[in-house]
Amino acid sequence: MIDGVSQWILSLLIIFPLFVAGIILIIPSSVDCRLHKKIALVGTVIEFVLSLHLIKYFVPNSAQFQFSQVLNWLPQSTGIKYVVGVDGLNLILVLLSTVFSIIVMMTVYTSIKTKVKGFLTLFLLLQSGIIGVFVSLDVVLFYVFWELTLIPVYFMIGIWGGKNRVYATLKLFIYGVVGSLLMLVALIFLYYTHSIENNGVYSSNILDLYKTAAALPLTTQSWLFLAVTLAFGIKVPIFPFYTWLPDTYEQAPATYTLMSGVILKLATYGLIRFSVCLFPAAAVYFATPIMILAVIGIIYGALIAWQQKNVRRIMAFSSLSHLGFIVIGIFSLNTIGFQGALYQMLNHAITAGALFILFNFLYEKRGTFNLDEFGGIAKVLPWFAFFFVIAAMGSVALPSTGSFIGEWLILIGSFQANPIVGTVATLGVVFGAIYILWATYKILFGPLDDPENQKLSGLNKFEVIQLTVLSIMIFVLGFASSSILQHTKPTLVNIERSVISNSAYLSELANTQDGVLLPLNKFQTVQNEGVK
Repeated sequence: MIDGVSQWILSLLIIFPLFVAGIILIIPSSVDCRLHKKIALVGTVIEFVLSLHLIKYFVPNSAQFQFSQVLNWLPQSTGIKYVVGVDGLNLILVLLSTVFSIIVMMTVYTSIKTKVKGFLTLFLLLQSGIIGVFVSLDVVLFYVFWELTLIPVYFMIGIWGGKNRVYATLKLFIYGVVGSLLMLVALIFLYYTHSIENNGVYSSNILDLYKTAAALPLTTQSWLFLAVTLAFGIKVPIFPFYTWLPDTYEQAPATYTLMSGVILKLATYGLIRFSVCLFPAAAVYFATPIMILAVIGIIYGALIAWQQKNVRRIMAFSSLSHLGFIVIGIFSLNTIGFQGALYQMLNHAITAGALFILFNFLYEKRGTFNLDEFGGIAKVLPWFAFFFVIAAMGSVALPSTGSFIGEWLILIGSFQANPIVGTVATLGVVFGAIYILWATYKILFGPLDDPENQKLSGLNKFEVIQLTVLSIMIFVLGFASSSILQHTKPTLVNIERSVISNSAYLSELANTQDGVLLPLNKFQTVQNEGVK
């Protein structure tokens, strides 16, 4: 029974939100919308319970893919199959998405008041797409789910967003399409190259393409790496491809901004699984320029966030800064950096989610995101202030929080890879503390002059549950890091070995007198086994 459940658990996690969405669509719109919301909330809770199966039966000391499933999808001659699985890299991201789905669904009760049925359907479609992106081990399947996540996001912002939602949606659409097309071209090239190198046998299995990509000349690898990395870099975003982010955060509905903590991690996950693992030699070659761009994003994002008055734009530039740390950890290309980046993906989603809930609470009460409109909130809402301080502690990476562990590992990894980049990145920690502490002072401890602030009512039951769970997670990640990271280490060590082997290839290439870029056939990447 356990084996049967394990074989289908990932497919069940993908399909179940669609099943719940189908139930909601069947129920007439004339029925009280609270029934639709209750069904969606119960559905997300069941989805989370199902995902706990992964924790119970995951083998932590293995780098192989687990809970894998291979099914025929398109004609066998195409080599395109339905292949899913999890390892130490995507396991905790799947769990993060199921937890956050519950938290986001609680926000729907207060923030979505029109066209509720349509919004819930789109959200459940988004949840299914996110799980699909994280667990797909076939590049065509991955691309399908990647595009699937874009569709509900466009409609959620375009229909339920702010007054300039059309502009924000159009900008997001243009950035997303350009990046996706570049990635599609690179993946198609790899797909056909594999058939040429294997006597006409096609395959889109990512493990097969790892070997095909590793055998390409460095020049070819580099072009493909740039195409794929640009697609993910736009979505992260990496400086200077961030301009869509402030407009999207400012205009998006509260539920999207809260879920964005998970949505943005699709791209950082893609940077590891595709950019680094598919093209490790090119990743080594371009690591320093990308780390420099990430450092610029860290410093620039922190400084611009400090100057903003709109709290949502503060969060946008704050995310640019925090995600810059994640990118640095990834392109440190060592196990410590990888672990820090993956851990910080969790921490950023949790702390940013808590702050978004608090800011959205203020907007619901005051109808404004202007920082100058608030002050002295701690005197009126002590529990609000309590949760805000905890979220701020997580954001500035104080010791005992998960963010401290994540940033510490990232900085160690970056110092090992490039001491100059690591030193400059440390300034981002300081600047990040300045803008979040300034916002904390303004909102909580500034003068209570505005009579509207004196009339604020307390948090509702859903907000208390959300903030309590997120606050606990901030400290659990701070104190239980070793038990969590042991699940990720074998996979990330495997990736580092692949990077080391390709670093040796680049050293050999640099020593050639004629400078000819030879195929990478001596130094193959270290592959995970078990999914064929």
